[in-house]
Amino acid sequence: MNISLCTITFRHQLISLAEIANFARESGFDGIELWGAHARNLAPQMDKDADWLADYGLAVPMISDYLPLEGDDDVLRRKTVELCRLGRRWKAKKIRTFAGGKASADTTADERRHLVTRLREVAKIVESYGIDLLVETHPNTLADTAASTIRLIDEVDHPALAINFDILHVWEAGDDPVALHRAIGRHVRHYHLKNISDRRHLHVFSPGNVYSAAGDRNGMTPLLEGAVDYADVIVGIPALAEADISLEWFGNDVFHVLRRDCETLRAQFGFEKAYQFIPKARILQAAP
Repeated sequence: MNISLCTITFRHQLISLAEIANFARESGFDGIELWGAHARNLAPQMDKDADWLADYGLAVPMISDYLPLEGDDDVLRRKTVELCRLGRRWKAKKIRTFAGGKASADTTADERRHLVTRLREVAKIVESYGIDLLVETHPNTLADTAASTIRLIDEVDHPALAINFDILHVWEAGDDPVALHRAIGRHVRHYHLKNISDRRHLHVFSPGNVYSAAGDRNGMTPLLEGAVDYADVIVGIPALAEADISLEWFGNDVFHVLRRDCETLRAQFGFEKAYQFIPKARILQAAP
């Protein structure tokens, strides 16, 4: 299991990528999933790239962003190419987006056809860069239920389209993550792992709340202490042992929770760290 942390975790903190990389290295992570906003803001810093991060023993498996599928064709094409170029800079082989911004049950047939066509067009662009386009299982998108996600994969029908399997959101929809994974596992390229203390708190993961510095964090809980039984999920999805996963933490006490969750996953399930070699020269140069 290659375990990454997400830079979106630090969206409300004044902290550099070097500090995040130091923390990730010291806490046993394999990689850093870059939030699209962070990847764009790092663009002028020409000394920051995949080779720089590799000196920490870390990689960028995925850049997570939000492509404007419902908007202007030229804008969508330009933003897709921009993300692909950022992906090339960081040697990321995956770009994550959402399949629209409306629940599948509320999406008309014409709207669905439009989004499917757009996703296929974007998949063709990212494929030309040697990258996969990952659609996340997420509420209020065309991948918000098991049935709609399976249908979406069939409709887009492109080899570069894959799934970022967010286990909590699959569970949130009332679907069985293990059963859905049996149906679409060959299309899954990445996993997001997070948890909640109780279903009544699921609203805390809505984008508006997550992005608000004053948002509600009540119910966000360490990975193995919440309502989703990750012990059963990990046993039920053997592919997780060799997969790229990201610990997606939006709550408080960031450093403690991330370090503990990473250490617990490795200790309890025997998931060894993928990358071990870290040049001493880079450690000495790293920011405090």
